[in-house]
Amino acid sequence: MARPHTHVLAVCGHESAHGAALRRLAGPGTGVVTGGRELARALAARPAGQDVVVVPMTLGRDLELVADAARTVRGLPPESRRGVAVARPFGTAEHLIGWLRAAATTVPADAALLVTAPAGDPYEDAELYRVARLVRCYGRHRLVETAFVGGDPDPVEGVRRCALLGARRIALLPASFTPVPRPPAIDGVRALDAGPLLSPAALVAVLAARVADAGRLLREGGDDGVDRALGAAHGHGLGHTHGPGEGHTHGPGADHHHHHGSGEDRSHGHSPQAHTYVHSPTPSPHARPVASAGARSHP
Repeated sequence: MARPHTHVLAVCGHESAHGAALRRLAGPGTGVVTGGRELARALAARPAGQDVVVVPMTLGRDLELVADAARTVRGLPPESRRGVAVARPFGTAEHLIGWLRAAATTVPADAALLVTAPAGDPYEDAELYRVARLVRCYGRHRLVETAFVGGDPDPVEGVRRCALLGARRIALLPASFTPVPRPPAIDGVRALDAGPLLSPAALVAVLAARVADAGRLLREGGDDGVDRALGAAHGHGLGHTHGPGEGHTHGPGADHHHHHGSGEDRSHGHSPQAHTYVHSPTPSPHARPVASAGARSHP
């Protein structure tokens, strides 16, 4: 565990409605902030000598949130950075797959799953399709669709698509910290609430694990996590999908690889999801959850 006087700053983005979905869960030692200026103000206001752990509250889709938090910490004066650590993100896409599969075990097998999250950029949204596909491949539900709050398709359209494909029961499964808004009723179709993704106790346990890990790395090796977090969004977005003549060129015989900071090179043929920010042992999408309660609380 982190030391008693350690203050936690949970940095939130669109996956938690910019913190609105998490404020009621924050304990006395945890502040819920958005990135950028709000995080910078919170760090500047900490009492002298107080350790702070910054936790990017993403479930693996908002990699820019991780890098942005690290940039804010890196921009502090050297004396203000002392005792500040950036934790590994709350979750990776692999964690999200495991948590969704565990939640799906509580849904009747004949129901459709509508995996829903706030819309992000095209790459974040594409990642959710990948996540939903793996939930379907390694689960027991024949029909798994994807919808985006504030995006296309939205939950109303997602429910309609499931109904057109023959589903009479549709479970709204949140892939974020926010609840899924219930869409209008459709005759003969029942919408089921399969959320939240994590129970409050499980959420607190995962957060505590990230804080404890960050504190240990800082105390034992002086690793404040900033360099690691800065590379989280490397290659994520339009800048990494250039075609011939875009962004840069390669002459004959040039090494056509990028280094991704994870100890391996990946060729240009990789997909956006190859950039998942991997840390600590994560649930394998190939391993079926043993029990929903235990799986949903595992950090």
